[in-house]
Amino acid sequence: MALNIVLVEPEIHTNTGNIGRLSLASGCNLHLVKPFGFELNDTRLKRAGLDYWKHISLFVYENIEVFFQKNNDKEMVFLSSHGKQFYWDINFSDEMYLIFGKESKGLSEAIIKNNINRTYKIPLYSDKVRSINLANAVGIVVYEGLRKLL
Repeated sequence: MALNIVLVEPEIHTNTGNIGRLSLASGCNLHLVKPFGFELNDTRLKRAGLDYWKHISLFVYENIEVFFQKNNDKEMVFLSSHGKQFYWDINFSDEMYLIFGKESKGLSEAIIKNNINRTYKIPLYSDKVRSINLANAVGIVVYEGLRKLL
């Protein structure tokens, strides 16, 4: 059993490093979709993932089109502050792909529009913030999925 964490165009090395560490700890696969806002050999990325980075089940794609071509038959859900449903309503399944957007803009408008019925959000209880940190969001959703699947 393994969920798949997908980061579309991640921009911040420490978020990606932390999510890499989380993917290993939770038994998830990590999929990174280019372009990145950092280099994969960035020492800060490795430091955030500590010495675990070499053990991560990692897949890298040149762009979102390549990702969708290679995984078009997979069950996917999309996470965005523009979702109409809450993440706890996801019907998690083994091998599901959890798609997260980049830190500055989230998922593209086109991706959300084309997948609105599969787009979920984490509720925010303050109008002072637009979103929560990407690494925190991934942790919330992944562990809810594991809770429901185990």
